[in-house]
Amino acid sequence: MIALLVTNSGKVFFIQERPGFKERSFRLIKFKTMNDQKDEKGNLLPNHIRTTSVGAFLRQTSLDEIPQLFNVLNGDMSLVGPRPLLFKYLPLYNSNQSRRHEVRPGITGWAQVNGRNTISWTKKFEYDVYYVDNYSLLLDFKILLLTVRKVLKREGVNSSKEITSYPFNGKN
Repeated sequence: MIALLVTNSGKVFFIQERPGFKERSFRLIKFKTMNDQKDEKGNLLPNHIRTTSVGAFLRQTSLDEIPQLFNVLNGDMSLVGPRPLLFKYLPLYNSNQSRRHEVRPGITGWAQVNGRNTISWTKKFEYDVYYVDNYSLLLDFKILLLTVRKVLKREGVNSSKEITSYPFNGKN
């Protein structure tokens, strides 16, 4: 946290409104992995330029997700479920993709253990809906075990230095 304080000008947390269960808004909290550098017009610089070295480490090890345990304790998230995405994606979902909001979003999920940022949006949504249709204590336990393995092996983390995940456009 001290390293984050120094590299992010005193800001340790990233907080953003996200749609959760039944598309209700909640404030997602993560460790702040990027600084707030802007160009001459006042626009934020691209993510790959703003990601700090401390932030890159936190992302590679998935430690940036730890503050979401507060979201779990608050009842906004679960340990397991579809990852909470951005509000701007809601109008782009088809009716099947929207089903991901029938359960609480999770810190980890079926899509994360089956490819994370290395799979297409179409596949992520297929995995999310599979989870909604099949969620159980046993499936949650399996996902948690697979998550530990993936994190320790650093599998499924996007190796690109420029984009962690391409924005969803309703088709990909």
